[in-house]
Amino acid sequence: MRRPSGAGAPCRSRAIQVLVAVSFAYALAVLLLESPFVSTSLLGAGASAAASRKLHLAGAWEGVRRAVPARPAKHPHRETLSSDAGRGRARRLAGIVSGLELCHLNSTRSGSLRKVAAEAAESGARVFSDLEALATALASSRDSSGEEEKSKCPHSIVLSGDEFRERGRAVELPCGLTLGSYITVVATPHEAHPERDPKITLLREGEEPIMVSQFMMELQGLKTVDGEDPPRILHFNPRLRGDWSGKPVIEQNTCYRMQWGTPLRCEGWRSRADEETVDGLVKCEKWIRDDEGRSEESKTSWWLNRLIGRTKTVSVDWSYPFVEDRLFVLTLTAGFEGYHVNVDGRHVTSFPYRTGFVLEDATGLSLDGDLDVQSVFAGTLPTTHPSFSPQKHLEMLPSWQAPPLPDEPVEIFIGILSAGNHFAERMAVRKTWMSAAQKLPNVVARFFVALHGRNEINAELKKEAEFFGDIVIVPFMDSYDLVVLKTIAICEYGVHVVYARYIMKCDDDTFVRLDSVIAEVKKIQNGESLYIGNMNYRHKPLRDGKWAVTYEEWPEEDYPIYANGPGYVISSDIADSILSEFLNLKLRLFKMEDVSMGMWVERFNSTRLVKYVHSVKFCQFGCIDDYYTAHYQSPRQMLCLWDKLQAGKAQCCNMR
Repeated sequence: MRRPSGAGAPCRSRAIQVLVAVSFAYALAVLLLESPFVSTSLLGAGASAAASRKLHLAGAWEGVRRAVPARPAKHPHRETLSSDAGRGRARRLAGIVSGLELCHLNSTRSGSLRKVAAEAAESGARVFSDLEALATALASSRDSSGEEEKSKCPHSIVLSGDEFRERGRAVELPCGLTLGSYITVVATPHEAHPERDPKITLLREGEEPIMVSQFMMELQGLKTVDGEDPPRILHFNPRLRGDWSGKPVIEQNTCYRMQWGTPLRCEGWRSRADEETVDGLVKCEKWIRDDEGRSEESKTSWWLNRLIGRTKTVSVDWSYPFVEDRLFVLTLTAGFEGYHVNVDGRHVTSFPYRTGFVLEDATGLSLDGDLDVQSVFAGTLPTTHPSFSPQKHLEMLPSWQAPPLPDEPVEIFIGILSAGNHFAERMAVRKTWMSAAQKLPNVVARFFVALHGRNEINAELKKEAEFFGDIVIVPFMDSYDLVVLKTIAICEYGVHVVYARYIMKCDDDTFVRLDSVIAEVKKIQNGESLYIGNMNYRHKPLRDGKWAVTYEEWPEEDYPIYANGPGYVISSDIADSILSEFLNLKLRLFKMEDVSMGMWVERFNSTRLVKYVHSVKFCQFGCIDDYYTAHYQSPRQMLCLWDKLQAGKAQCCNMR
């Protein structure tokens, strides 16, 4: 018998209602289990169970029960930052923002550094809250400013002496230099003057000051961190009078992270025949002082001999290229192998490029010292955006993304201090030793970065953090004196997020030979409190000069024993003690991060014995063969060290 056409409608309606109810229940379950905003408040039973987990440490840690904080998401690079203050918990769950409570930095408390830190934290909170809107605004402005970008990279720059002085005796080279770029300076050196600056000469009582005439021409890179000078890609320093040798010289050098390289001094003698050349030119030409070692008659005879075609070869000795109160024309050219300097039409010196210093990084020219500049002309400049931009440095590939955090406590956590605009340094670390750390189940590494003074840098940092998942933003305005806050944030992450047995701190220009560091740490018996690194004993604070420490900042005559900052390891009980004292407003803050750690370890050592382990293989000044860590390594040197390590050789890639 055939049913009426509408007889099945109620059944279908009930089936649809059941299907909708099941779908709603499933969506609610997913929301409760997966959402970081809901699960942390409703899944209390699971959190309580997890809170009973112990750290895998012997000794004082046996039986210690600690509340387990919410972990970052399993895929932290998939999360995004939020500017909504009410979603602060979610931001921490994303693993992008440090969980360190900077509100403990009460600016009303005594201590100048604590007050500065509190103000930096307040400013950082405001900048961070506006970051989401800022990133959107910058993205839209970039889309509509193609022509404006081209105008920022002029092919040439011409400045008169007055214009040059109005700009602070500096010329901005927005897109750096390229092969064939040149800079011509027309200027006059000043007469020598009495010099009493203690940085140049130390005068005893009754001594007459020395007479000095010198100037500095520098190609500089972008400033990295407040409190640091920008890198000197080329430092060209003619010393007409006043050099310690008593002779006119030209000294050239580079400086990275305020560490000078080996100087190249031209002292009047031509470079040796067996010494390497630069694009076929010697590093130093020969000169003599006016009429020194050669009479006018001999000079005349030389020209006469040349005129009549005498075949005997006679070398030419020119005078020193710079003379007080005499105009000169200097041209600096970027060659294939290095920089070349010509003065008044003749070659004077050539300086080979050093590893880690590339032409595109030279974004500024400064002229300082005893010099009256008439004009500056820069030509054959690149007209495209420089390669130091994040888009050129960062390789946005899934292979470089951080893996999910392990569920179990880790053996060692490595916190890497970095600055907001160090995109190239972080990428070099990811592609080298950090890639080895990511493959080990019991090792975790993260960058710790504060906020930069330039909003566009912070916007790019936000995108980098979201994609790679290996950056922890500590929301305060970065400065050299406040690096210590990043170290405390490293302790917080190591103790409360990954439950590490040991915590290592290093810098983003430190290359870590991970297997050797782990092997060194494993020599320590379980349960021992550990402090390992390149130790300094009985060091005294400098009371004058650029790095002076006042008695208000450090009243004691000596520093405690401390490991150099580029690389050291502490046990987690020390880190936990540091964090506890910080939260209880008892932690003493000092602007030198490595000395601060030594001070905190010394205090901990007064109640529980700490094993101090000293090794020079945690190299502070650069690199030594068979290193554990190598410092001041540029991105190119990082890649070079990694290639050598992959070949089984723990050898340095020193700058030539």
